[in-house]
Amino acid sequence: MATNVLDINTALQQDRFRHEMQAFAQWKAELTQTIQSFHQWLNHYGLVNPEIELRLYDALKALDSEQLRIAFVAEFSRGKTELINAIFFADYGRRLLPSEAGRTTMCPTELFYDHESGESYIKLLPIETRLSDISLSELKNEDSYWTTLPLNVEAPQQMAETFREIVRTKQVSREEAENLGLFNTDMGNGESGGGDETRQVEIPVWRHALISFPHPLLQQGLVILDTPGLNALGSEPELTLNMLPSAQAVLFVLSADTGVTRSDLDMWQNHILAFRSGQQKGLVAVLNKIDTLWDEMKEAAEVNAGITEQCRATANLLGIDEASVFPVSAQKALVAKTRNNRELLEKSNLLALEALLANEILPTKQHIVWDNIVAGFSHIIDDTLQPLNSKLEELKAQVKELSSLRGSNEEVVQQLLQKAKEKKAAYYECVKTFQLSRRKLALQAKTMFNTLDIESIDNLIEKTRQEMSGSWTTVGMKNGMTVFFDSMRDAMQIVSRQADETHKLVQTIYQKFHEEYGLHVAAPRPFPLKKYSDELDQLYLKSEEFRNSTFATMSEQRFVVKKFFISLVSHARNIFLETHKEADTWLKELITPLVSQIQDKRRGIEQHMKTLSKIRASKKNLEGQLGDLRSRQQALQQQIESLQQIRESLRSKAPPEAAPQSATKKKVKAGRA
Repeated sequence: MATNVLDINTALQQDRFRHEMQAFAQWKAELTQTIQSFHQWLNHYGLVNPEIELRLYDALKALDSEQLRIAFVAEFSRGKTELINAIFFADYGRRLLPSEAGRTTMCPTELFYDHESGESYIKLLPIETRLSDISLSELKNEDSYWTTLPLNVEAPQQMAETFREIVRTKQVSREEAENLGLFNTDMGNGESGGGDETRQVEIPVWRHALISFPHPLLQQGLVILDTPGLNALGSEPELTLNMLPSAQAVLFVLSADTGVTRSDLDMWQNHILAFRSGQQKGLVAVLNKIDTLWDEMKEAAEVNAGITEQCRATANLLGIDEASVFPVSAQKALVAKTRNNRELLEKSNLLALEALLANEILPTKQHIVWDNIVAGFSHIIDDTLQPLNSKLEELKAQVKELSSLRGSNEEVVQQLLQKAKEKKAAYYECVKTFQLSRRKLALQAKTMFNTLDIESIDNLIEKTRQEMSGSWTTVGMKNGMTVFFDSMRDAMQIVSRQADETHKLVQTIYQKFHEEYGLHVAAPRPFPLKKYSDELDQLYLKSEEFRNSTFATMSEQRFVVKKFFISLVSHARNIFLETHKEADTWLKELITPLVSQIQDKRRGIEQHMKTLSKIRASKKNLEGQLGDLRSRQQALQQQIESLQQIRESLRSKAPPEAAPQSATKKKVKAGRA
C-alpha cells in the first residue's frame, strides 16, 4: 500500500547530515569555551603574555568564523544546481535555485548565512568589474561595487523569482566580450548577427553572487559554492586558486547521459585535481541523471549493471576509486522529497551521497579545525605546565632541605648559603651567554624578515609589471611571468634555509639549559613553511598554464598583463604576507618559553637565598620559612591541577582518528520509473 509519509529509517538518513552539522557547531562551541577557560586561568595567575594573547584571540576568531565549504563544480547542463536544490532546499517544496534545462548558473554563487548582519539578501557583482585592477577577494570587502537585493524568506515564490536574477544575461558586442575575457570561439557564446562588427555575444550580467539565507545548515556554518562551467573557471582564476582548494569537499557533477566528456576531463585535471596538491580526499564524482538509464524494457538487475559499469568507467577516466563515484538522480530526488515519496527517494540514491557528507566530509573538517586551530593549544598548555612542575619539584626539594636543618648549627646553614651564592653566580654567567645567543638569534630573524619583506616583494612586482608592459613581443612578456615566479620561489627557498638555521640555533640553546640546569622546555616546533611553499608551487603551475594559454597568446597585451597581476601576482603577494605573519608568530614563540623559565629560575634562586639568610640570622625563622614554603607548594599544586583539568578537557574534544576513506555502499534501485 502506498504511503505519503517517509518511513523512520529514511527520515533519519535524510536528517543525518543536519544532525552532524548541529553536532559540529556544538563541538566548536565547546572548544571555544575550553580555550576561554585557559585564557581566564592565565589571567588569574598572571601568566598571560602578548604572544599567547594573540594566539588565543586568533584561535577564537577562527573558530567563530570556521565554515564547512562544499563546492559543486560541473560543466553546463549536468544538473549541478538541481542537486543543490535536492540536498539542501527540498523543504521549500519547490525549486529554489533556478535549474531549468540549458545554461543556468552563469556566475559563481556562494550560499551562506551572514551572522553579522542577520539579514537575508543577494549581493551581485557586475560583470564590468572584470575590467578593474581589483581582485575578487578584495572586491568582496567593498560594498559599493555590489548590487543588493533583499530576500523575503516567507515567500518561496518571490525568492525563486529573485534568484533568477543570478542567471540573467545580456547581449554585447564581440569586442566588449573580448575585453571582458568572456568570448570563447569554441562555444560561440550565443553569437547572433552578421559580420564581425555587428555580431552580438551573450554574456552574464553578473560576475559573482553572494546569498545570505537563514537555512539551518547555513546558520550552523555550511557554505555552498555553486560554480559555472569550464569557461568561467578559466576566466576567473581565483575560483581555481582560492575557493576550490579551500573547500572541504568538491562535488564534481557529471551526467550519465553524456559520460565524461573532454571538457569534463579538462576541468577535473586542470582546475580541480591540480590545485588540491594532488590529494583526492574530499573529491567526489557525482554521476547525475541516472534516471535516463532507467529502462522499463530491461530487468532491474540489467539496469543496475549498466549504472555500475558507467561508474567504473568514470572512476577509471578520472583516476579515482570507484567508491568515490556516486550515481544519483537529483531531479527524481527533489521530486521524491517534495512529494514524500520514499521509494523514489531511495531509488534516486541521493541518501548515499548525503551519508557521505555526514560520515566522511564533516569528520574530515573536524580534523582540519583541530590540526590548524586547536592542536597547538595542547602544546601551549604543556609548555605552561612544565615550568610549574619544575618549580613544584624545587619547592619540594627546598622543604626537604630546610627540614633537615632542624637541630643543625649555624655553620651548616652558612655552607648551604655559600653553595646557593655559587650556584647563583654560575647561573648568571650562563644567562650572559644566553643573551649573546639571543642577539645572534635576533640577527638571523632580521635576515629572515628581510627576505620576506613585503616592500621588496612590491618592488619586484612593479619591476615585473614595467618589463612585461614594455615588452615588444609576446615571448618577452611571457618570459616576464616565468622570471617573476622563479624569483618568488627562490626567495621561499632562502627563507626555508634561514628558518632551518634559526631552528637549529634555538634547539642548541634549549639543550644547553636542559643539561646544565634541568630546565624542561618542549622542543621548539619547526617553521611550518611547507604549506606556503606548496601553495606557491601550485600557483607557479597555474601561471605556466596561463602563460601557455590561448588567451595569453591571442589577447591584447594590456589585458593579459592585467589578468596576470590580478589573479596570479596578487595571490603570490598574499602568500608572502601570510608567511611573514607566520614567521613573526613563530620567532616570538621560539624563545618566549625559555626566557620565562630563565626568569623563574632566577627568582627561585634569589628567593632561596633570602630564605637561608633569614634562617642564618635566627633559627626561630626556620619553622616560619617552612610554613611559607609548604603554603606556596600547596597553592602551586592547586594551580597545576586546575590547568591539568583544562588540558584534559581540551584533549577529550580531539576528533577520533580518521578512518580509511569509506567505500559507502551505493545501493542503486533501478526498478520501474
